[in-house]
Amino acid sequence: MLNINPKYLVDQKGRKTAAVLSMKDYRLLIQRLEYLEDALDLDEAVETATDFREYSEIRSELQKEGKL
Repeated sequence: MLNINPKYLVDQKGRKTAAVLSMKDYRLLIQRLEYLEDALDLDEAVETATDFREYSEIRSELQKEGKL
């Protein structure tokens, strides 16, 4: 669970108008959003993939090409 502690800015009527986060909380929030984006991208790739190759096959190919 994400545990952040925002501070709020309020207008003259006491309505919240903005939230202020510590840099630590901000970085944590951004990191979590990036992880979520990665997970969603992976889900989309799996759903739309039409052909899969074995890891060992890809590794062999990269070794032959001198990339590993």
